[in-house]
Amino acid sequence: MTNPEGPYVKVHFRMEVENDWPPASVESLWAVDQGDGTVRLDNIPWFVRGIACGDIVATEPDEEGVRWAGEVVRRSENCTIRLIVFRDGGSGAARQSVINAFHALGVCGEGIERFGMVALDVPPTADLTKVQGLLNHGVAKERWDMEEGCITAQWRAASVG
Repeated sequence: MTNPEGPYVKVHFRMEVENDWPPASVESLWAVDQGDGTVRLDNIPWFVRGIACGDIVATEPDEEGVRWAGEVVRRSENCTIRLIVFRDGGSGAARQSVINAFHALGVCGEGIERFGMVALDVPPTADLTKVQGLLNHGVAKERWDMEEGCITAQWRAASVG
């Protein structure tokens, strides 16, 4: 696979584990090497807080060549929202129906079976009020629980509750 923007690399993020969550102390994400020691994240983070798909992040390789994430150099203005899906125990079909509902609002997402989770990448071009309305509706109806993994000022300004 070739990418005209640069090669794909894995970037590792260290995380603080508290009360056994998140379930790992390191999360690795796919990113596009920008050729200057930075990468553009090309993955929705499952557990890392404060970053979103499309963010430009500084990296530092260790002695084994593993690239470790540093500070965010430029924000994408995307938001990362994570859901624990309750319906059908977070089955594949339940997760996919949640992804489809948000896709209709211009939001991309992916699911992970192990935790019955869906991670959403909310671009600034999405109707943030409608996205938040659907999120809050799902929480109120106990369809899912949610966490705002990375939000923007635009997201806060659109807040419906």
